Amino acid sequence: MQQGGQSFQRGAFEQAVLKWKEAALVYEREGKVVEQGQALMRLSQAYQALGQHRKALESLELALALARQADDRRQFAVIMARLGQVYLAAGQLEAASQMLHEALGLAKRLENAGLSAVIMNDLGILLVSQQQYGDALKTFEESLSLAQTVRNQPLAIRARINMAKAAIQLGRHQEAKEWLDHALAELQELDESHDKAYGLISIGLGYQDLRGHLGKLDEALLLQSAKLFREATDAAQHLGDPRAASYGWGYLGRLYEIERRYQEALPLTHRAVFAAQLASAPESLYRWQWQTGRLLTALGQLDDALSAYSLAVETLQPIRQEVALGSEGIHSSFRETIRPLYFELADLLLQRAALTEGQQYSEPYLLRAREVVELLKAAELRDYFRDECVDALQAHIEKLDLLSKTTAVLYPILFPDRTELLVSLPNGMARVAVPVTAERLTQEVRAFRHLLEKRTTREYLPHAQQLYDWLIRPLEPSLAAFPIDTLVVVPDGSLRTIPLSALHDGKQFLISKYAVATTPGLNLTDPRPLRRDRVKVLSAGLTEGVQGYPPLPNVMTELRALETLYGRPPLLNQAFRSSSLEKEMREQPFTIVHIATHGKFESRVEDTFLLTFDDKLTMNRLTQAVGFFRFRDEPLELLTLSACETAVGDDRAALGLAGVAIKAGARSALATLWFINDEASSRLVAEFYQQLQKDPSASKAVALQRAQVTLIQDPAYRHPSYWAPFLLLNNWL
Repeated sequence: MQQGGQSFQRGAFEQAVLKWKEAALVYEREGKVVEQGQALMRLSQAYQALGQHRKALESLELALALARQADDRRQFAVIMARLGQVYLAAGQLEAASQMLHEALGLAKRLENAGLSAVIMNDLGILLVSQQQYGDALKTFEESLSLAQTVRNQPLAIRARINMAKAAIQLGRHQEAKEWLDHALAELQELDESHDKAYGLISIGLGYQDLRGHLGKLDEALLLQSAKLFREATDAAQHLGDPRAASYGWGYLGRLYEIERRYQEALPLTHRAVFAAQLASAPESLYRWQWQTGRLLTALGQLDDALSAYSLAVETLQPIRQEVALGSEGIHSSFRETIRPLYFELADLLLQRAALTEGQQYSEPYLLRAREVVELLKAAELRDYFRDECVDALQAHIEKLDLLSKTTAVLYPILFPDRTELLVSLPNGMARVAVPVTAERLTQEVRAFRHLLEKRTTREYLPHAQQLYDWLIRPLEPSLAAFPIDTLVVVPDGSLRTIPLSALHDGKQFLISKYAVATTPGLNLTDPRPLRRDRVKVLSAGLTEGVQGYPPLPNVMTELRALETLYGRPPLLNQAFRSSSLEKEMREQPFTIVHIATHGKFESRVEDTFLLTFDDKLTMNRLTQAVGFFRFRDEPLELLTLSACETAVGDDRAALGLAGVAIKAGARSALATLWFINDEASSRLVAEFYQQLQKDPSASKAVALQRAQVTLIQDPAYRHPSYWAPFLLLNNWL
């Protein structure tokens, strides 16, 4: 136990894992239940420090069972608090909140002020994660008061640093500086330790965040940050802790980078890279490899910069789920932490391609740029769903190397200064840079999305034409060189929130020219045609109003059309319960599952659901139900969700919609961007299935195109609000 503690304090977390594992086994053999539980708790700390949250949770759950067995209420409360901490670090905020509040109640009943102080600090971090900075500040103040009562100086210092971070978010900069100064004075009194080194780094980062807010103090804050980062590296080297040293050197290099002193930043960053390699700390290493790439780019050394960026992405791949964490376990958004790395590398590859003459020489850079975008798309979905569904899919699909002669794949990439259009054609890659910023394009997208749903006006049209001019018109010469009939789009950012089928060239909608499908990424698509000879359909839906939601009378027409085509009665109203849906899927090998009910896609996967008669079917429940097909020879071919809606203007909610087929374990999904309870919806769905049935050569994308064009030709339903919300997601064949 002692050796594990010593290893942990010098940042040798892998060594700590080995020692505490060994201790837990010895205690188990000796039947010492309480001590075994303590060893498992320490083991979870080491796993958490390594970002291995799942292993940390496993250790704690075993420790919890032992505490129950020993009827040790104090130990039980401590373990509950640690579980809350790990859930918080893993970004599972609801589970974290539940555990921490339960643990706090127990700690108060046990009159354990020390444990209450720790839990209050974690609850403050939870509130910061939820951007409730005022409440967070009060909670950190309570933690500080309790920590002082029980004389836990390291925790008191941590609480002050956290108070300063919350105050910065509230614009209370002078108070934040005073709290950081106070924390620093107390920290200097502590002996050299892992906690002290990281405390110095945290305060240095706090001072850095205050720059630009306290007038004349800018220069002093810069110097103070640099001094603290140097002190942290000295402390870390004294302890033999290369992991902490890597952060000290790296953040010092970052200060020089911010000041545009690139030549001085580079050797410091190299030292950070070396220290992170020495510590086998990939969560630190990727940051400094990335920083190296930025510095080399600024110095005009593009090829060396590309190598550094590529190494950073390579380092990040196995640990990406763990690194969306800020200091103190605050879950940072994917957009802030990881996305910029992929974007900057793609940007650099495209710049390099532009500087290279001849297609045979520039195309490798374009292909690498596409591959980086694919990695980004997979990482975004992993971050949204926070599970292994993406890896499970990628493990069994064959990569699509060659497109059919009639398909083009479009990757629009939104950069701050321009929009890049990468298009995969049957003969290779083409690229066009459009001089419209991400911000300007997003404004246009938001306006288009808002006006599309207004059936009584054609105000959407100028926006539909403007977006066509930016996203499609520049590619027309490349597309015209092939008999392209299907356009597969891998949308980025705000483009996920609109149906590209409704873009307009001035004469007709895009859907009138091409079948349009959407996929989160080519490497996430299982490109196999639907086996028409084996189609077996399960349909389900609600026509009645339940759980406060209005009735959906038009669903009856939709489900009857399916029954007429495929001969199977639907699960309707009271028959459509979560349990009955799961039972049907468990017992029958369906190829198509069609669900017509209220559904919502939100920015948090936990809030995304489909309404059944008695329940709300979450994404996880749906995955479990569809998951029965994974153990059969053929997965589910098509999951149709009609009458769903996606939170307007929410790119992250649209990411959930884009990934629904992957999450559910289906090859394709047909789903709606906005709610449409209308005869038009049932007509379109019926026409889609009729096209699939009567023309075995038609892909799902072409079947949807024909259904949408049928509605456009009817004057009553020509407006895109009726037909455009239907998106075909993932496999379009």
